[in-house]
Amino acid sequence: MSTHQATIVVKELNHWFGEGEARKQAIFDINLEIKAGGLTVLMGPSGSGKTTLLTLMACLRAVQSGNVTLLGQKLFGIEERQQVAIRRKLGFIFQAHNLHESLSAVENVLMGLQVHGSGDRQKQRNAAIHVLNALGLGDRIDYLPMNLSGGQKQRVAIARAIVANPQVIFADEPTAALDKDTGRHAVEILKALGTQRNTTTLMVTHDNRILDMADRIITMEDGKIVSDELR
Repeated sequence: MSTHQATIVVKELNHWFGEGEARKQAIFDINLEIKAGGLTVLMGPSGSGKTTLLTLMACLRAVQSGNVTLLGQKLFGIEERQQVAIRRKLGFIFQAHNLHESLSAVENVLMGLQVHGSGDRQKQRNAAIHVLNALGLGDRIDYLPMNLSGGQKQRVAIARAIVANPQVIFADEPTAALDKDTGRHAVEILKALGTQRNTTTLMVTHDNRILDMADRIITMEDGKIVSDELR
Protein backbone atom coordinates (compact mmCIF):
# COMPACT_ATOMS: atom_id res chain seq x y z
CA MET A 1 0.00 0.00 0.00
CA SER A 2 1.40 3.38 -0.93
CA THR A 3 1.45 6.14 1.64
CA HIS A 4 -0.78 8.53 -0.31
CA GLN A 5 -3.60 5.93 -0.36
CA ALA A 6 -3.57 5.48 3.40
CA THR A 7 -5.86 7.38 5.77
CA ILE A 8 -3.42 6.94 8.67
CA VAL A 9 0.34 6.39 8.42
CA VAL A 10 2.39 5.77 11.56
CA LYS A 11 6.18 5.80 11.32
CA GLU A 12 8.68 4.89 14.05
CA LEU A 13 6.27 6.10 16.73
CA ASN A 14 7.42 6.05 20.35
CA HIS A 15 5.72 7.54 23.41
CA TRP A 16 6.56 8.03 27.06
CA PHE A 17 4.67 9.01 30.20
CA GLY A 18 6.13 10.75 33.23
CA GLU A 19 9.33 12.69 33.81
CA GLY A 20 12.83 11.93 35.07
CA GLU A 21 13.24 8.60 36.85
CA ALA A 22 9.49 8.02 36.65
CA ARG A 23 9.52 8.27 32.84
CA LYS A 24 8.20 5.09 31.29
CA GLN A 25 7.91 4.12 27.65
CA ALA A 26 4.39 3.09 26.59
CA ILE A 27 4.71 2.80 22.79
CA PHE A 28 7.70 1.22 21.02
CA ASP A 29 8.64 1.92 17.39
CA ILE A 30 5.19 1.48 15.83
CA ASN A 31 4.96 1.39 12.02
CA LEU A 32 1.47 1.09 10.60
CA GLU A 33 -0.69 2.06 7.62
CA ILE A 34 -4.49 2.07 7.64
CA LYS A 35 -6.25 2.51 4.32
CA ALA A 36 -9.54 4.33 3.80
CA GLY A 37 -12.73 2.47 4.61
CA GLY A 38 -13.24 -0.62 6.70
CA LEU A 39 -13.17 -1.47 10.39
CA THR A 40 -9.78 -1.94 12.04
CA VAL A 41 -9.78 -3.30 15.60
CA LEU A 42 -6.97 -2.74 18.11
CA MET A 43 -6.81 -5.47 20.74
CA GLY A 44 -4.57 -6.36 23.65
CA PRO A 45 -4.56 -6.64 27.44
CA SER A 46 -4.95 -3.63 29.69
CA GLY A 47 -1.77 -1.58 29.66
CA SER A 48 -0.72 -2.84 26.22
CA GLY A 49 -0.73 0.68 24.75
CA LYS A 50 -3.71 0.36 22.43
CA THR A 51 -5.63 3.38 23.78
CA THR A 52 -2.43 5.45 23.84
CA LEU A 53 -1.83 4.54 20.20
CA LEU A 54 -5.43 5.39 19.32
CA THR A 55 -5.21 8.86 20.92
CA LEU A 56 -1.91 9.58 19.16
CA MET A 57 -3.41 8.66 15.79
CA ALA A 58 -6.56 10.67 16.57
CA CYS A 59 -4.71 13.95 17.20
CA LEU A 60 -5.78 13.86 20.86
CA ARG A 61 -2.26 13.48 22.25
CA ALA A 62 0.93 15.20 21.11
CA VAL A 63 3.35 13.09 19.07
CA GLN A 64 6.73 13.02 20.89
CA SER A 65 8.88 10.84 18.65
CA GLY A 66 8.30 9.53 15.15
CA ASN A 67 5.31 10.72 13.21
CA VAL A 68 1.64 10.16 12.46
CA THR A 69 0.08 11.35 9.20
CA LEU A 70 -3.70 11.62 9.46
CA LEU A 71 -5.70 12.48 6.32
CA GLY A 72 -2.51 13.82 4.76
CA GLN A 73 -1.61 16.03 7.75
CA LYS A 74 1.57 15.29 9.70
CA LEU A 75 0.78 15.53 13.44
CA PHE A 76 4.27 16.05 14.86
CA GLY A 77 4.54 19.68 15.98
CA ILE A 78 1.11 20.52 14.59
CA GLU A 79 -0.32 23.94 15.52
CA GLU A 80 -3.54 24.25 17.51
CA ARG A 81 -5.54 25.72 14.61
CA GLN A 82 -4.48 22.75 12.46
CA GLN A 83 -5.53 20.37 15.23
CA VAL A 84 -8.98 21.96 15.35
CA ALA A 85 -9.34 21.77 11.57
CA ILE A 86 -8.45 18.09 11.38
CA ARG A 87 -10.61 17.10 14.38
CA ARG A 88 -13.62 18.50 12.53
CA LYS A 89 -13.14 15.71 10.01
CA LEU A 90 -13.21 13.03 12.73
CA GLY A 91 -15.76 11.29 14.91
CA PHE A 92 -15.00 10.16 18.45
CA ILE A 93 -16.70 7.49 20.56
CA PHE A 94 -15.44 6.76 24.07
CA GLN A 95 -16.43 4.28 26.75
CA ALA A 96 -17.48 7.26 28.89
CA HIS A 97 -20.30 8.70 26.81
CA ASN A 98 -19.54 12.34 27.78
CA LEU A 99 -23.08 13.55 27.15
CA HIS A 100 -24.24 16.97 28.32
CA GLU A 101 -26.68 16.18 31.11
CA SER A 102 -28.77 19.32 30.50
CA LEU A 103 -29.38 18.50 26.82
CA SER A 104 -31.82 15.99 25.35
CA ALA A 105 -30.66 13.05 23.23
CA VAL A 106 -31.32 14.89 19.97
CA GLU A 107 -29.63 18.06 21.26
CA ASN A 108 -26.54 16.06 22.22
CA VAL A 109 -26.41 14.59 18.71
CA LEU A 110 -26.88 18.04 17.18
CA MET A 111 -23.63 19.07 18.84
CA GLY A 112 -21.89 16.68 16.46
CA LEU A 113 -23.12 18.83 13.59
CA GLN A 114 -22.76 22.27 15.12
CA VAL A 115 -18.98 21.99 15.58
CA HIS A 116 -18.84 22.14 11.79
CA GLY A 117 -20.42 25.59 11.72
CA SER A 118 -23.87 26.97 11.10
CA GLY A 119 -26.32 25.30 8.78
CA ASP A 120 -30.00 24.71 8.23
CA ARG A 121 -31.25 24.00 11.73
CA GLN A 122 -34.18 21.85 10.61
CA LYS A 123 -32.01 19.78 8.27
CA GLN A 124 -29.55 19.25 11.12
CA ARG A 125 -32.35 18.16 13.45
CA ASN A 126 -33.74 15.79 10.82
CA ALA A 127 -30.28 14.26 10.37
CA ALA A 128 -29.90 13.81 14.14
CA ILE A 129 -33.32 12.17 14.42
CA HIS A 130 -32.53 9.88 11.46
CA VAL A 131 -29.36 8.59 13.13
CA LEU A 132 -31.08 8.13 16.51
CA ASN A 133 -33.83 6.15 14.77
CA ALA A 134 -31.20 3.97 13.10
CA LEU A 135 -29.79 3.20 16.54
CA GLY A 136 -33.19 2.32 17.99
CA LEU A 137 -33.70 5.53 19.94
CA GLY A 138 -36.50 7.13 17.95
CA ASP A 139 -38.75 7.13 21.02
CA ARG A 140 -36.07 8.69 23.23
CA ILE A 141 -35.03 11.75 21.23
CA ASP A 142 -36.31 14.25 23.81
CA TYR A 143 -35.08 12.34 26.89
CA LEU A 144 -32.37 13.81 29.08
CA PRO A 145 -29.37 11.53 29.78
CA MET A 146 -30.53 11.03 33.40
CA ASN A 147 -33.59 9.24 31.99
CA LEU A 148 -31.62 6.96 29.68
CA SER A 149 -29.94 3.65 30.48
CA GLY A 150 -26.20 3.25 30.15
CA GLY A 151 -26.59 1.49 26.82
CA GLN A 152 -28.95 4.16 25.52
CA LYS A 153 -26.49 6.90 26.50
CA GLN A 154 -23.73 5.11 24.61
CA ARG A 155 -25.93 4.87 21.52
CA VAL A 156 -26.56 8.63 21.71
CA ALA A 157 -22.77 9.11 21.86
CA ILE A 158 -22.36 6.90 18.78
CA ALA A 159 -25.04 8.89 16.96
CA ARG A 160 -23.26 12.14 17.84
CA ALA A 161 -20.00 10.76 16.42
CA ILE A 162 -21.41 9.62 13.09
CA VAL A 163 -24.08 12.24 12.33
CA ALA A 164 -21.68 14.58 10.48
CA ASN A 165 -20.34 11.77 8.26
CA PRO A 166 -16.73 12.01 9.48
CA GLN A 167 -13.89 10.70 7.34
CA VAL A 168 -12.43 8.74 10.27
CA ILE A 169 -14.10 7.43 13.44
CA PHE A 170 -11.97 6.67 16.49
CA ALA A 171 -13.76 4.47 19.01
CA ASP A 172 -12.49 3.32 22.41
CA GLU A 173 -14.56 0.42 23.80
CA PRO A 174 -17.78 1.68 22.15
CA THR A 175 -19.75 -1.52 22.82
CA ALA A 176 -18.67 -2.06 26.44
CA ALA A 177 -22.01 -0.80 27.85
CA LEU A 178 -24.15 -2.50 25.19
CA ASP A 179 -25.74 -5.94 25.11
CA LYS A 180 -24.64 -8.30 22.35
CA ASP A 181 -27.40 -7.51 19.85
CA THR A 182 -27.25 -3.74 20.36
CA GLY A 183 -23.44 -3.77 20.20
CA ARG A 184 -23.45 -5.72 16.95
CA HIS A 185 -26.06 -3.38 15.47
CA ALA A 186 -23.95 -0.34 16.38
CA VAL A 187 -20.88 -1.89 14.74
CA GLU A 188 -22.98 -2.82 11.68
CA ILE A 189 -23.79 0.88 11.29
CA LEU A 190 -20.09 1.76 11.47
CA LYS A 191 -19.36 -0.97 8.91
CA ALA A 192 -22.06 0.40 6.62
CA LEU A 193 -20.45 3.84 6.74
CA GLY A 194 -17.25 2.25 5.51
CA THR A 195 -19.04 0.60 2.60
CA GLN A 196 -21.27 3.52 1.64
CA ARG A 197 -19.03 6.51 2.37
CA ASN A 198 -15.52 5.04 2.65
CA THR A 199 -15.42 6.05 6.32
CA THR A 200 -12.48 4.56 8.20
CA THR A 201 -13.20 3.20 11.70
CA LEU A 202 -10.44 2.42 14.17
CA MET A 203 -11.74 0.72 17.31
CA VAL A 204 -10.13 -0.35 20.57
CA THR A 205 -12.12 -3.21 22.06
CA HIS A 206 -12.09 -6.19 24.40
CA ASP A 207 -15.46 -7.27 23.00
CA ASN A 208 -14.97 -10.71 21.44
CA ARG A 209 -18.63 -10.66 20.32
CA ILE A 210 -17.92 -8.26 17.45
CA LEU A 211 -14.50 -9.45 16.27
CA ASP A 212 -15.94 -11.41 13.35
CA MET A 213 -17.10 -8.07 11.88
CA ALA A 214 -13.60 -6.58 11.76
CA ASP A 215 -11.76 -6.18 8.46
CA ARG A 216 -8.42 -6.12 10.26
CA ILE A 217 -7.34 -7.04 13.79
CA ILE A 218 -4.15 -5.54 15.23
CA THR A 219 -3.00 -7.01 18.55
CA MET A 220 -0.69 -5.17 20.94
CA GLU A 221 1.34 -6.30 23.95
CA ASP A 222 3.70 -4.18 26.04
CA GLY A 223 3.48 -1.22 23.67
CA LYS A 224 4.30 -3.22 20.54
CA ILE A 225 2.29 -4.70 17.69
CA VAL A 226 2.53 -8.49 17.97
CA SER A 227 0.09 -9.48 15.21
CA ASP A 228 -1.69 -7.81 12.30
CA GLU A 229 -4.40 -9.90 10.65
CA LEU A 230 -6.42 -8.95 7.56
CA ARG A 231 -9.79 -10.71 7.52
